[in-house]
Amino acid sequence: MDNIIEIRWHGRGGQGAKTASLLLADAAFNTGKYIQGFPEYGPERMGAPITAYNRISTTPIRLHSNIYEPDYVVVVDDTLLESVDVTAGLKESGAIVINTTKDSESVRPLLKGYSGKIYTIDARKISEEALGKYFPNTPMLAAIVKVSNIMTEEEFLNDMKTSFKHKFAKKPDVIEGNMKALKMALSEVRSRKLDVKKEILE
Repeated sequence: MDNIIEIRWHGRGGQGAKTASLLLADAAFNTGKYIQGFPEYGPERMGAPITAYNRISTTPIRLHSNIYEPDYVVVVDDTLLESVDVTAGLKESGAIVINTTKDSESVRPLLKGYSGKIYTIDARKISEEALGKYFPNTPMLAAIVKVSNIMTEEEFLNDMKTSFKHKFAKKPDVIEGNMKALKMALSEVRSRKLDVKKEILE
């Protein structure tokens, strides 16, 4: 089971966390991996907290439960930090990726003693600059790919471009904006005010 990467997403209804988890599953599948991507169903009203999950592996996945000890957690809305235990079960060897304007050490006190790696990204700024609207799931998708190293950036961008071409076949202008958001997020996700590339090199 050591080759399975487990990811838990926390967001609010309407922010696209479930969609992002399914897009990640599709992208990983297209690189030859075994995948699962599924939401935890609850009251699906706009703005209500929602949870979604991914399992990604190089071998067939036999588990079919929710994820209780994730390797990575993605928080699409930082207001959840005060109301949801987002680090519950999160492995210290993994990491949490948070959509916030704050740096990692500023949000650490909200994480109930979690001492692992924290990555932050301002998905609102990226989304509004690239798309003209607030769609945080696109930047957060790129951020978790960067942090988890599930696939190469080139594989990810190529797959997402193909996916967007199908999804937005009648709106080609949307494709460029989404690709820009992905590329910006890959370069702007940070840990301890440092670019994630520098930490990985260390």
